[in-house]
Amino acid sequence: MIRILVVDDQALIRGGLVALLSAAPGLDVVGEAADGAEAVRLAAETRPDVILMDIRMPVLDGIVATRRILAAGEDRPRIIVLTTFDVDEYVYTALGEGASGFLLKDTPPDRIISAVHTVAAGDILITPRITHRLVEAYAQHHRTAAAATAHLSGLTPRETEILRLVGTGLTNAQIAQRLVLSEATVKTHVKHLMAKLQLSSRAQAVVVAYETGLVQPASSRLPHSG
Repeated sequence: MIRILVVDDQALIRGGLVALLSAAPGLDVVGEAADGAEAVRLAAETRPDVILMDIRMPVLDGIVATRRILAAGEDRPRIIVLTTFDVDEYVYTALGEGASGFLLKDTPPDRIISAVHTVAAGDILITPRITHRLVEAYAQHHRTAAAATAHLSGLTPRETEILRLVGTGLTNAQIAQRLVLSEATVKTHVKHLMAKLQLSSRAQAVVVAYETGLVQPASSRLPHSG
């Protein structure tokens, strides 16, 4: 049974999500919150596996709430950000804080349920195409600060190369094929590099790969005309 906490300041949206998820087999809604502060408190009390987290809320926004929840301990929930716009700096920042992905608020019900199962299994929710479009839109503005704090010098050359490939959107299986390694070996390298960089999601690793310059935005790779 997957335990879920629903967080949204709009009662209609929150109630609809609670009704949808409560009726789905294998899902158990353990709480609902109307603001980020209440979300932090309920996350500690109910220990959910997955949190659906609105971004723009009173008292405490979803970004700060995500940061506090993920910093609370090792048994951290997977957080799905709820948003109106897919290319949004608030979403970008939430991914950088460790959110596992995001959903648009008009996502069809069956895809919301599927998304909960996806992140509960430890997988990244958002597609590489959308991830890269989002990250490329905002990474340049954050690059200097992130490069100073990411400590890539602590990674081995192999870990650095694998981080770069994760940043380009390759799966572990694809990376294994590219580097002629076993998928288990790649998975171990990913686990180690994420631990060294104190990352909690693969989406966060994509953000770091761009912000540190390991992966260049497509626009900067295009040849300049005369």
